[in-house]
Amino acid sequence: MEQNRGIIFNIQHFSIHDGPGIRTTVFLKGCPLRCPWCSNPESQRANPEKMLDAVTKKETITGEEKTVTEIIDDVLKDVDFYEESGGGLTLSGGEIFAQFEFAKAILKAAKEVGLHTAIETTAFVEHEKFVDLIQYVDFIYTDLKHYNTLKHKKVVGVNNHLIIKNIHYAFAQNKTIVLRIPVIPNFNDSLNDAEEFASLFNSLDIDEVQLLPFHQFGENKYKLLGRRYEMEGIKALHPEDLYDYQQVFLDHDIHCYF
Repeated sequence: MEQNRGIIFNIQHFSIHDGPGIRTTVFLKGCPLRCPWCSNPESQRANPEKMLDAVTKKETITGEEKTVTEIIDDVLKDVDFYEESGGGLTLSGGEIFAQFEFAKAILKAAKEVGLHTAIETTAFVEHEKFVDLIQYVDFIYTDLKHYNTLKHKKVVGVNNHLIIKNIHYAFAQNKTIVLRIPVIPNFNDSLNDAEEFASLFNSLDIDEVQLLPFHQFGENKYKLLGRRYEMEGIKALHPEDLYDYQQVFLDHDIHCYF
């Protein structure tokens, strides 16, 4: 697909949790990871697909082709709100690097019209592409799901080598970045897991991390897509469940918050 066209599955206006200020979040379709807890399963496959409407239960198509110009024109409708709040455009997914040229073209166009840019990414991409794209990015959300590459690959489907390399690079370049750990029961939620994460972060000079307790927000989407939800019946976590986990990072001089 040409770099000025790509597949998105949603444009969400007035977002307040996807970066500074009031933002418009553009969700790109396609992701190389297959996290069992993914709250946007409709984002995983690259092409448009059938999905039942949550309200009417009628069959719809999730995913549509858009041009960079169409996206920027839509985002600029709320430019007054961005200027007042310090907001802007956020690219999310899916995984934005799965449509690298398209994502880069959107971000470059956004910078050309003076927009603040943010991305949400798994950071799973060739290092050269990561370096190339983030020159157009003001704010990065990313996460590390597991410190052990074998466990990471077994559950998520890819290893973590590139992810760690790219995250380390972003921190070393003093990019504005929020690093998160999605804390998942029976995967990375033990105190030993916290110790291993903290030791890794110390070795990489990473001194801040956000914990995302496991939730079930995306469960119904799997039914609407006709897919099996692997996390069914697993109890959600809350911050109060993770105070000891948090303390491990604090003991390693890592600012850890929810």
